[in-house]
Amino acid sequence: MRGFSFGLTVVGVSVAILAAGQSDAKVTMTRSERCSSLSRQVDEAIETHAKAMQVAEARGLQKKANRYCADRKQAQGIRMLANALKLLGVTPTDPGQ
Repeated sequence: MRGFSFGLTVVGVSVAILAAGQSDAKVTMTRSERCSSLSRQVDEAIETHAKAMQVAEARGLQKKANRYCADRKQAQGIRMLANALKLLGVTPTDPGQ
């Protein structure tokens, strides 16, 4: 019986090591991190598209979105930041995918 339980332990450890080695390289971001990432993207898009007529509106959306993110309403902030990027003609990028 002792040899049987040792064998199960070895098999269990082997399976755990294999499962850990095959984990996805997908990075998950918190909503706060997503807010920061999108806000940086808006800053970069504003610099790149400084002559666009929508820059003032995009800045306003960004300011409001940053307040939402700070007030623990990240979902609303994320949507607003994505809309600000779209307004500037930029597709939001998601480093988590």
